[in-house]
Amino acid sequence: MERVNAVGRRKTAVARVYLMKGIGNVTINRRQLLDYFPVKEISLMVKQPLEILKISDQFDLNINVSGGGLRGQAEAIRLGIARALCKLDLENNRPLLKKEGFLTRDARIVERKKYGRKKARKKFQFTKR
Repeated sequence: MERVNAVGRRKTAVARVYLMKGIGNVTINRRQLLDYFPVKEISLMVKQPLEILKISDQFDLNINVSGGGLRGQAEAIRLGIARALCKLDLENNRPLLKKEGFLTRDARIVERKKYGRKKARKKFQFTKR
């Protein structure tokens, strides 16, 4: 195994995940995990697929992520990690990750604003007289 890669997306965030044998280092955009995601809840969300399979100290992760906010980026990274782990060992990893919902792409994105309206669906106030 040299390197396994996968893509994860959420809202407008896109994460490219590269998985390789190592000691558990997580690098996101050339920064360490806790430097990039200082909020503990979000940094734990990123490592969830590895924690469930109990292999968090066996692989190094190199991640490039762009677009979206912190939460969207974290969920995109989580999906990318889960997909990479499935490529690595499909028959053992997939059922556990599928059960937790880590392989499901959340397709909800912000609806675009329409002309003649305040927002996507909100209208200007109607005056009768």
